[in-house]
Amino acid sequence: MSKRVIFMGTPDYADQIFKALIEDHALDVVALFTQPDKPVGRKKVLTPPAPKVRAEEAGIEVFQPVSLKKEDFSQTIADLKPDYIVVAAYGQILPQSILDIAPCINLHASILPAYRGASPIQQSLLSGDKTTGVTAMLMDVGMDTGDIIDIKPYDIPKDMVSFELFEALTEVAVDLTLEVLHHYDDYTPQAQNDSDATYCKKIQKADGEVAFDDAVALINRYRAFTPWPGIYLASGLKLKEVALAKSEGAFEAGKIIAIEKDRIEVGCDKGSVYISRVQPVSKKEMDIKSFINGQRLNLEDHIS
Repeated sequence: MSKRVIFMGTPDYADQIFKALIEDHALDVVALFTQPDKPVGRKKVLTPPAPKVRAEEAGIEVFQPVSLKKEDFSQTIADLKPDYIVVAAYGQILPQSILDIAPCINLHASILPAYRGASPIQQSLLSGDKTTGVTAMLMDVGMDTGDIIDIKPYDIPKDMVSFELFEALTEVAVDLTLEVLHHYDDYTPQAQNDSDATYCKKIQKADGEVAFDDAVALINRYRAFTPWPGIYLASGLKLKEVALAKSEGAFEAGKIIAIEKDRIEVGCDKGSVYISRVQPVSKKEMDIKSFINGQRLNLEDHIS
């Protein structure tokens, strides 16, 4: 007999998990909870989340409450008689009245208790981690504090940026979700050690501003914030393609210390970086040679 599943999720990361649940013949997805449609683009076109589009195509009932705390959906959910509620990047904390209905399984893109919060993928890159993963946990009323069901680690390739890591961890999360649902009774959830917990915040556009202080930190921000919000200098110049040149050594911050065929090397207080492409304020992206020629910058000059 198929297990009845309610899915709660909003972004593309969640949509791929949702797709796998729908296609699994051992599961019966009876409803989707997702965030309300939002205006997108310059014309502010009201756009549904990707899981909503998929649910409507599959004939699955969709609910889009603004707040599960302010709107009581517990009876609606109970009437659907779910065996499991699967939650992935939904964007809301579930009240106890819903948690009591069925096991609420959350997929979080970190190895908990590290990086509880809204931006675990970016935070792992900001921290220069070599390994991350996906945690399946039983939800409670806290933020990412529930008992751990299982963890699947993932080794981060050296130059991987955030959108690539999102894609990789989505595949990990899909496999982990199906494994947990198919073998749920075989697991013994373990409490998290709160003393080891770390936290991450929602990313803001202002987080993308960088300076030529520490080359490794600058590259970590580039990896974490590609494609959004990107990284840029205080002048507004966006650094569109950068790489680590030297991790050690003291240089004059912002000084051009080498000019090569398709990139320049710029010094930092610690280390140096290669810059290949930039985007000046209110202009199109361009290669770095075009930029420094237009600005009449040469070796020993400063980029800002």
